[in-house]
Amino acid sequence: MRTSRALASPAPSPQEIGRAATLALHDELALSPKPGLVTLTDRGSHADMDAHTFMRSLFALRSYFVRIAELGAAQAPFEALEACGIAAEARMLAATQGINTHRGAIFMLGLLCASAGSLAARGLRPTVDGLRHTLTQRWGEALARRALRPSALPGGQAASRLGLRSASAEAALAFPTLFETAVPALRAARSRGLASGPARLDTLFATMAVLDDCNLAHRGGLAGLRFAQGCARDFIAAGGAGRPDGLAAAAALGAEFVARNLSPGGAADTLAAACWLDRLG
Repeated sequence: MRTSRALASPAPSPQEIGRAATLALHDELALSPKPGLVTLTDRGSHADMDAHTFMRSLFALRSYFVRIAELGAAQAPFEALEACGIAAEARMLAATQGINTHRGAIFMLGLLCASAGSLAARGLRPTVDGLRHTLTQRWGEALARRALRPSALPGGQAASRLGLRSASAEAALAFPTLFETAVPALRAARSRGLASGPARLDTLFATMAVLDDCNLAHRGGLAGLRFAQGCARDFIAAGGAGRPDGLAAAAALGAEFVARNLSPGGAADTLAAACWLDRLG
């Protein structure tokens, strides 16, 4: 008798969901080269942080991702998720002496973990359709209201000033860039036979090419954002990380990003989210 998928692959526990989030953030950190971003050996465009800062943050956030998955499983209201995220941000800042390493990931991956927890409580594994439906049905109205709030954060203020789609607006739309660009890009790269590193690098560039990355807009204005998007499109069009000089080309772009003080933090958070879903299978 054929074993059903549900029996062969049970829904993940909150602990498994949270562990996948922590590991996915490490996947993003360990990827190198990444233009303007912190890696295990490079500060990118950030004078105030390095890999040690990120690792302290990761350790401080481990329990958060489990807890918010548990809240999702309990069908908690958005206010409970938001309070959990605010507390996690405080722990991050305490661990990093006030440096923002993972504020965007706390928001994005936290919501995704909550959605996965909600699905798992019903015996379902996280899928693109399931996660998007859960975000919209359970917390969509609250996320839409949140997206209308004036932002106190530099990236949100840059998005408002320049007419860009903010991180809050992405969440209210159930993360279209993640699910319509990053996840397909990672799967396509894997299907072409690329190893994990080059596949993730192609995913990062595919995301950079289309995302209204508020961190880029804050650091470099609209011109900086468009420069980064153009570089990403050109990188992918030239063959991406799979071509013989792909890694060297990415490293050369890194020098240009540092010279312009650019860092695609929103794309990095989206890559981590794609790695999270990939780890949960």
